[in-house]
Amino acid sequence: MQNMSRVARMLASVAMVVAVGLVSSGCASTGGAGTMAASQPQISVERFLQAANSRDLDAMARIFGTEDGPVLENTGSTFGCAFKRMGSWLRISDRCITREDIELRMDAIAYILRHDRYRITSESTVAGRRFPTTRVMVELERGSQRFPDVPFVAVRTARGTWMIEEVGLERVTAAR
Repeated sequence: MQNMSRVARMLASVAMVVAVGLVSSGCASTGGAGTMAASQPQISVERFLQAANSRDLDAMARIFGTEDGPVLENTGSTFGCAFKRMGSWLRISDRCITREDIELRMDAIAYILRHDRYRITSESTVAGRRFPTTRVMVELERGSQRFPDVPFVAVRTARGTWMIEEVGLERVTAAR
């Protein structure tokens, strides 16, 4: 049982690093059709949690991103990413991520965030950010387990939708 807990903590650590890397490593592109992000941060968090629970990895990737838009749309074209990869050799730029990378990362996040119920407990502005950013605190329940104060950081895009930029996965995995 302790070995399982250790695996869960390791998975959460990997997922958090992956989530941060996912946000910072994509090729820039702005939104397109089929966005799942909402006009309010709480609604984007709710949609992300619902998508995670149903393992709708595509929907999760359409809500997870930065002020530039969803991570799913930040994979870049083959031609554009070829130049980005050359830039990474010269330490000018990060490499592009693939759709498969995104799917694997969203799957890890979905596994960690699975829940029976959730409740949004608070919302607050994150100071010192270039784009409007909000921290939404969520309480998750899974069976008899309760995970209070799971932070979701949402950032507003130029198009007025809110992307989930960061999830405090360690709050869920540390309690195991």
